[in-house]
Amino acid sequence: MPTVPLPRDESDRLIRDPAAGIPRLLEIMARLRDPEAGCPWDIEQSFATIAPYTIEEAHEVADAIAREAWGELPSELGDLLFQSVFHARMAEEAGMFTFADVVNAISDKMLARHPHVFGDESRDRTPDEQTVAWEVIKAAERGNARVLDGVALGLPALTRAVKLQKRAARVGFDWPEVGQVVDKIAEEAHELVEARDELGPEEVVEEFGDLLFVMANLARHLGVDPEAALRAANTKFTRRFSRIEDFLAADGRRTADSDLAEMDALWNRAKAEEKAAKAARAKAGPL
Repeated sequence: MPTVPLPRDESDRLIRDPAAGIPRLLEIMARLRDPEAGCPWDIEQSFATIAPYTIEEAHEVADAIAREAWGELPSELGDLLFQSVFHARMAEEAGMFTFADVVNAISDKMLARHPHVFGDESRDRTPDEQTVAWEVIKAAERGNARVLDGVALGLPALTRAVKLQKRAARVGFDWPEVGQVVDKIAEEAHELVEARDELGPEEVVEEFGDLLFVMANLARHLGVDPEAALRAANTKFTRRFSRIEDFLAADGRRTADSDLAEMDALWNRAKAEEKAAKAARAKAGPL
């Protein structure tokens, strides 16, 4: 049986105690899911309905880090922690496991995967060597599972592509040179054009997916995180397009009052501004 919220007076004291830590958060969650007095929205949720929020909160943590918004990070990490508490509460209600089991599981995993810290193995390894050792331990944990088993389906597609490729590379299924990956990109791009011109929508989608998959492989060979690279490109696009709007607004106009040729010229103007600002910063040196 799941733990029930404490008696109301005791529960109120706990949830209003800012020094109560994790017990306070667990009690808040129990109160939210209380069938008699909880929140109707929280009560009706399931693992499936909460999972998208879990992914979203993880992305918001990554976004705060990318923007170096350190003042926002505690709140974003709290949102992500709350997702774990929410899932654990639903599991406890279903008789599956508790939050304590979650904590013990990750603690045991960290002990097992860091024998060089918590055991007798030597710490005399580079970070890259430790990454290899980590993967060896994980592979041993998987036992006789297939090479690609356990790569989570819910990962962002580019991230999952890289993880699948890393797994395959560990058993030798990989191009040894970056140039071969680039050649494959050209091949896939040609096949995409052929599909567009000669085949149907389904084939276009398939070939486009193949091209993205090889692009993810190129990112892996170059040591680039494709998700981070695309997020940075999105940010750059947003910033430069906003400058187009600024330039037009200075003349009392909007994008609807412009055309592609003008906006493209304004894009290049925004790009030149950024390059000039970057050069000026480089010349000025560190503050």
